[in-house]
Amino acid sequence: MTSEREAFSTRPGKNSMPGGKTFVDTNVLVYAYDICAGVKRDIARQILAELWESGKGVLSVQVLQEFFVTITKKVKRPLGLAEVRETVADLLKWEVVANDGESILQTIAVHERHKLSFWDSMIIQAAVKAGATTLLTEDLGDGIAVEGLKIKNPFL
Repeated sequence: MTSEREAFSTRPGKNSMPGGKTFVDTNVLVYAYDICAGVKRDIARQILAELWESGKGVLSVQVLQEFFVTITKKVKRPLGLAEVRETVADLLKWEVVANDGESILQTIAVHERHKLSFWDSMIIQAAVKAGATTLLTEDLGDGIAVEGLKIKNPFL
């Protein structure tokens, strides 16, 4: 049986993510690995497959931390630690943004300018720091631009 991560990393298919780098928020990752997520799971899995193929996927340490907590504790059918450890190890092959002190100061500025939560501002700051052109999330308004970053809700 093919594991989840093998399906993403070897899945053939056309790249429907043209353009620059795409930053993936926690909810997209969680849906991809949550077997109870229904249609959202299918959409998220397709997105990850395309990003594995294109090499344009970007994450942050924050996203990986939130993913670990959510997929092991908050979903209806949590994944085991060994599987999550392997998944995170695979995702570390993507570009992963690590926040530092300057990142926090920039996040505060994003928070102040756009009146977003600190945590959403941290995601935006990490995406901008990585040079991403698109942020995939269901947490912000679809189609808006923040700090030059296009926000897209892939589940609409």
